[in-house]
Amino acid sequence: MTGTPAPFTADDYQARMERAARTAADAGLAGVLVAPGPDLVWLTGYAPPAATERLTLLVLAAGQDPVLVVPTLEAPDAEKAAGAPALTLRDWTDGKDPYATTAPLLDASGRFGVSDNAWALHLLGLQKALPGTSYVSLTEGLPMLRAVKDAAELGRLAAAGEAADATYEEILKVSFAGRRESEVAGDLADLLRRFGHSQVDFTVVGSGPNGANPHHEAGERVIENGDMVVLDFGGLKHGYGSDTSRTVHVGEPSAEERRVHDVVREAQEAAFRAVRPGIACQDVDRVARAHITEAGYGDRFIHRTGHGIGVTTHEPPYMIEGEEQPLVPGMCFSVEPGIYLPGRFGVRIEDIVTVTEDGGRRLNNTSREMAVVH
Repeated sequence: MTGTPAPFTADDYQARMERAARTAADAGLAGVLVAPGPDLVWLTGYAPPAATERLTLLVLAAGQDPVLVVPTLEAPDAEKAAGAPALTLRDWTDGKDPYATTAPLLDASGRFGVSDNAWALHLLGLQKALPGTSYVSLTEGLPMLRAVKDAAELGRLAAAGEAADATYEEILKVSFAGRRESEVAGDLADLLRRFGHSQVDFTVVGSGPNGANPHHEAGERVIENGDMVVLDFGGLKHGYGSDTSRTVHVGEPSAEERRVHDVVREAQEAAFRAVRPGIACQDVDRVARAHITEAGYGDRFIHRTGHGIGVTTHEPPYMIEGEEQPLVPGMCFSVEPGIYLPGRFGVRIEDIVTVTEDGGRRLNNTSREMAVVH
């Protein structure tokens, strides 16, 4: 396993905030308003100690210094954030109107990008204080804000992928037959943590017919000999995400099961090989979908081919028809085609891929051949 990376510095966060403000201005927005969540962590290094109804809001606009509006009782924690030296704190006390504190920081007739997870309570409060303002979600207004990773971010994503790969290699050694899906899911979570994950986001174990549900929650079904089992797991290591899927078989698979697995593996390989700067996100989806459709399973590939990954395990860009955003070096996303046969079984194979100067590089490198487990 790779060592602990150097922490991000105040200069790193300042550069991100400046880029966000500049990108917003280029998009015709008056600024960016960032509530607690992954955007705030990425921009400032600050995560409030707990979910709170009290307004916390980062205000970014081209030509003005970044300001973080925080409740007075949480200001000491905000001051300790790695990005705090690059911004100004503006606090408000209980009993005072937080929107009166925030309003002077905003263009009273501006259109702002707002982080997706901002509370409606706070957005409505700002609208009441500044009725001339309007708002758009960051996913809609600035979808590529966090999409292109720098070298330090790529290193963290690679380390997370390496840990997920180690988890998969170890899970192949455990018993599947006769155990509940939830028990194998528990093994996956334990292994992710053993290999350095601080947060486990999901451990899908879809056995037999449950594998035909792409987001099946591991349950009490007992895995049987003859089952195909979809494994999809990931979380955060050093603050950046992992997400990988492999499909294994308990005992020897049938000829049909092998064929379906081969179709998915070939589609995943073709989509990966299509990755290069300049092509549209939708082209990655088209390549995978064309291969599966040609094999006769097009109507059983029921989700997008991929999603971005970074400080969250799912974020823009998305590899789906209609997404014309061109790939650029530094983007990271999953490539995960699948086939799902209701009542029978499913197959999914997934790697995280980053765009390089002349193609793509996988951050997951375990075998994509079907593994036979016991």
